[in-house]
Amino acid sequence: MVKKKSKFRHISINKKKYYFYEIAWIDPTGDSGWADGTTFEKMTCSKVVTNAYVFKKNKKYLWTFGSYDASESSFGDRNVFPVGCILSMIKVEV
Repeated sequence: MVKKKSKFRHISINKKKYYFYEIAWIDPTGDSGWADGTTFEKMTCSKVVTNAYVFKKNKKYLWTFGSYDASESSFGDRNVFPVGCILSMIKVEV
């Protein structure tokens, strides 16, 4: 039986596949300085795009990593996102 090659970018570590995504999300904006109401009302959240492998996802959180050591099964450049901040997740094709 011939395995069909995945059209999506991924890596395999310890026989587990991790897929690569482009993740758009909202980042809260903060400022510790003083401002009047007009300036304050102009503040908005930043729309950020992160490209990373998805380690795990549940109803509340998304875990990602950007680098890894496959020989030791260790992960670097790690983030945990609240799912409510995520606007979109697009699986990247090869």
